[in-house]
Amino acid sequence: MSSLCKLFSSTNPAPSRLLLYRLKSSNTRAKSKSPARKTSTRSKVPTPASVYQTISQLVEAEEKPAVDHACTRVLPAKDGSFARPVSSIGGSPDACRIAQESTSAPRAGETVFRAIDSERNPPQNSNLEDVSPIVHQITNIVRSEKSQLRMERRLEELDSVLSSDVVEKVLKRCFKVGHLALRFFNWVKERPNFCHTTEAYNVMIYIAGEAKDFDLMEKLVDEMDEELCPRDAKTWTILISKYGKAKQIGKALGTFEAMKKSGCEVDIGVHEVMFRALCYANKPELAMEFYIEMTSKNMVVKRNLYEMLMDCLAISGDAAAVRSVGLDMMKNAQVSESEVYTRILRSFCISGKTEEAQHLFEEIKKKNLLVDSDTYDILVKGFCRAGKMDKSVDIVKGLRQNSGVDSKLYGYLISGFLRQGDIEKALKLLQEMRESGCQPMVSTYTEMIQQLFRSDGYQKACELYEEMLRNGIKPDIVAITAMVAGYVQNNKISEAWKVFETIKQNGMRPTRKAYTVFINELCKVSKPLEALKLLEEMINSMINPNDGVFHLVISSLTKIGELEKARSVEKICRSSRLYCLEEEPACQSSCHQFLDHEHEVSSFSPKQDEQDMKSVKTTTFSNADLKEVRRIISSYTEWCSIQEVLESSAICFTPELVEAVLRSSQRQSRAALQLFSWIGRKPGYAHTAEAYNMAIKLAGSAKDFKHMRYLFREMRRSDLAITPNTWTIMIAQYGQAGLTQMALDAFKEMKKDGYEPNGSTYKYLVVFLCGKKGRKTDEAIKIFQEMIHAGHMPDKEMLDIYLSCLCESKQLVDAQRSLKNLCRRGFTAQVGYSLLVKSLCRAGRVEEALKAADDMELIGCTRDQYVYGSIVHALLREGRLDEALDKVETMKRAGISQTTHIHTSLIVHFCKEKKIAEAMKIFKKMKDDGCEATIVTYSALVRGFMNMGMVTDAWNIFRRMKLKGPYPDFETYSMFMSCLCKSGRSEDALRLIHEMLESGIIPSAINFREVFHGLNREGKQHLARNVLETKWLLKRERMLSL
Repeated sequence: MSSLCKLFSSTNPAPSRLLLYRLKSSNTRAKSKSPARKTSTRSKVPTPASVYQTISQLVEAEEKPAVDHACTRVLPAKDGSFARPVSSIGGSPDACRIAQESTSAPRAGETVFRAIDSERNPPQNSNLEDVSPIVHQITNIVRSEKSQLRMERRLEELDSVLSSDVVEKVLKRCFKVGHLALRFFNWVKERPNFCHTTEAYNVMIYIAGEAKDFDLMEKLVDEMDEELCPRDAKTWTILISKYGKAKQIGKALGTFEAMKKSGCEVDIGVHEVMFRALCYANKPELAMEFYIEMTSKNMVVKRNLYEMLMDCLAISGDAAAVRSVGLDMMKNAQVSESEVYTRILRSFCISGKTEEAQHLFEEIKKKNLLVDSDTYDILVKGFCRAGKMDKSVDIVKGLRQNSGVDSKLYGYLISGFLRQGDIEKALKLLQEMRESGCQPMVSTYTEMIQQLFRSDGYQKACELYEEMLRNGIKPDIVAITAMVAGYVQNNKISEAWKVFETIKQNGMRPTRKAYTVFINELCKVSKPLEALKLLEEMINSMINPNDGVFHLVISSLTKIGELEKARSVEKICRSSRLYCLEEEPACQSSCHQFLDHEHEVSSFSPKQDEQDMKSVKTTTFSNADLKEVRRIISSYTEWCSIQEVLESSAICFTPELVEAVLRSSQRQSRAALQLFSWIGRKPGYAHTAEAYNMAIKLAGSAKDFKHMRYLFREMRRSDLAITPNTWTIMIAQYGQAGLTQMALDAFKEMKKDGYEPNGSTYKYLVVFLCGKKGRKTDEAIKIFQEMIHAGHMPDKEMLDIYLSCLCESKQLVDAQRSLKNLCRRGFTAQVGYSLLVKSLCRAGRVEEALKAADDMELIGCTRDQYVYGSIVHALLREGRLDEALDKVETMKRAGISQTTHIHTSLIVHFCKEKKIAEAMKIFKKMKDDGCEATIVTYSALVRGFMNMGMVTDAWNIFRRMKLKGPYPDFETYSMFMSCLCKSGRSEDALRLIHEMLESGIIPSAINFREVFHGLNREGKQHLARNVLETKWLLKRERMLSL
């Protein structure tokens, strides 16, 4: 028994973790055994005995002779793989023996894989082995993947000890080639009796985070838990830091809270990481909360953290808070008053708050605080950035008379004029510098050269570069890159290469940015072969290009017909990805083994049929396969590339997997439908009716009705069962696009072909006939009556839309008749008449709504919170505030509490009347009353702030929605976009279009049109063209019939 105790109390975690993993695996396999089906479970260790047998062996080991450690070893097998451990004592390996193997020294010439936490638990002997040679050897193998032998094979042939210390050091040296580091990490993980340590996982998580591959990062964390590898403070800190740098504040905060709950000590270092993330993401309120928490816990706040917080608060416009933090900095960080005031001035200037900066500067002078050259640098630079060149020039003139002006101040002025597009003034100022004997800085020359190239001043730009060299000013990488870009733009490719080579000649290395700019410019001027040459050089320099660079080169090569080269670049792109899924396929044809996964697939259209359009479907396919397919179809623009990747993958396609891919590919519907067609032609595979229904819906949602009808005919030719659900999908897609006549024609064709419409068919047809786009009220009444006679009852949503349509069309008699007919058939009168009152209010018929509310009591119904909410909203829409407030008081007397609907209606009213303070009072009262604000509430506040010209406040509300919820929907984005365009901020509206696409929300044609016209009105034609390009690319991604 003492062996068992010693094993678990050992400072080395590897043996005990390995035993626990074995016990866990044996328990899992024991539970999963079934005579009907075998489940394949990949294990890293030899098949263990049962828990009872394993522990029995540990106990019995006390009575057996000690094992000769010298005879216990791991021998390489003949085929190059690793044999099981052998010893002088017969029998299968037990947990004690594994522990011995993990701690015993290897013999010369033997390859032993073991987990040793060498940093925290060094060997007891004083002669520590230098692992640098083996680390260097393995690193060369990992990084030289271009060798004819694959990395894995060369590693297996390596005759060396591989400890966790070695693994960690190799990973650290390979962080720039993350895809190769991941391969090495996974290869080591598969070695017998090896368990990665926390440190190794930390390095790999860091690499994944640097590559912004958060799926891999989270997968590694989950893997740590599965492998019983504990997370330490460094693990949590890396996660928080990487989420923070990506501005994923929700995940960063969630990780921070999880760390606190885990029992791991949250020290000042973790607080600092979280604090930096909040400041970097411009979350001043949350950053202030963390600052208060840190000070309350007596944590020492460093000077740079104070400065970050002041910058963040200044950007938000909270000048008082900036000053308050500055005073804390003076008191706690022991910074002089002059330094603090200068730092506050810098924060105001960085954030563009020039008026506050001016006031503070006057205050500094009144206090007789130190005003040195740094202070003037900050002030002039701030004014120049804000476009206030007159003030900047006045300050510089004053300095010129007193103490003189240095090259920095001249540089700020020149930069400011260039930013305004005034090259003449910038050149005049440059000449003034020369005459005064002031040497321009490299950055000043660089900005001048860039602006001259943009404005067709090629000759002058070259002259300035030559002047810089003559004056002995050594150009930096940015200056050289600017010249390279200018030469390529003017079709001087050979000159561009010569200048680019001077980077190496000057003892520097080209950066990722330098390579990227050069490649982009070469592709723009249709020189993809030159770009390919540069891409190869970039990769050989161990600099990973991003996906954008790869795709640009691929696209450019394809345009000139170099398809073979384009395919080779695609292969390089795939191999350089950090996260290449190497999961076992969900269905293996050789042994028909399945992985058990219950997977939820979200529907892209929430208002669909209960059966065929469910948002959740239980499947047996691998979640990893679904993710991989979605990654592939979203990574390439050409189907030939997608097909090649899919054919080389080990994904096992099933009808359920295909349906799930279609369901989750609204934006990439073109590629998803091409995949559907390609899979359908494979031998031995047949689409199901459900998969066809999903494909029809996907084509219709992209308004590709030509392909939708083609799929329907193909489905019919395939002798698949066409059900009422198939027809309903087609009717719904026509209706959603406003093509109600085509929806009616499909409905008639459905009945003509002998199909009986179901409740969903009637519902969606009536709903779209009642919609504002393509409304056909008379046809809606006929279909509704037909539905009732067929024995189908409407739900609350459908009746609401139907009654609203009739009331807006002034067909109140039909509305009342339909409602009475429904109540006779069993529809709840309370719900029905509440909906009637709501519909009358929505149609602006307030007096009739009030009468209908009075009539409710005559038939035994009551005025509930919904009825009052509808009436209050209608009165406020007509500007009858006093009457609305009287109704609210009547509610209170009746014991009915105010609802979110009523609070929101009041907020909408006050925002419309430009009484934003009153609206905010209602909002605060709403929260105090325990009412949860909805997306309509926050949208009303955004609109209200925009109407008042309080754009920053509107953005703060909008960002708060994205951070804490409710998340903005299509209506919110459209409203905000419209407000921004009306206020002359169409460029911000364009940014919202890209945010919508990133959030999986498809902008409408109206959204694109509004932003396009707004940008043209503001004279930003180049951005307007970008809107058209985005719209066209989106259409191309979605429609197969283009």
